[in-house]
Amino acid sequence: MASPVPVKEKKLMEVKLAELPGWILMRDFTPKGIAGAFQRGYYRYYNKYINVKKGGIAGISMVLAAYVLFNYCRSYKELKHERLRKYH
Repeated sequence: MASPVPVKEKKLMEVKLAELPGWILMRDFTPKGIAGAFQRGYYRYYNKYINVKKGGIAGISMVLAAYVLFNYCRSYKELKHERLRKYH
């Protein structure tokens, strides 16, 4: 049974596993398309967690957690080297 919505207009969570390669190939991978995807993601995050009437600590803590994880991944090679070093 064919879906009435074209594959290109579906969200990622609505795509069937068999349609996934075609869906990925239809995405816009130009610099403008990638920048637009980041902009949409930022506005979606901002409107969901930051720009609310009764906000909490959740939005800011997610940004902080992402920042800590990014810096840990960036310095993992040095941390691994320090872990394997013998102090004697």
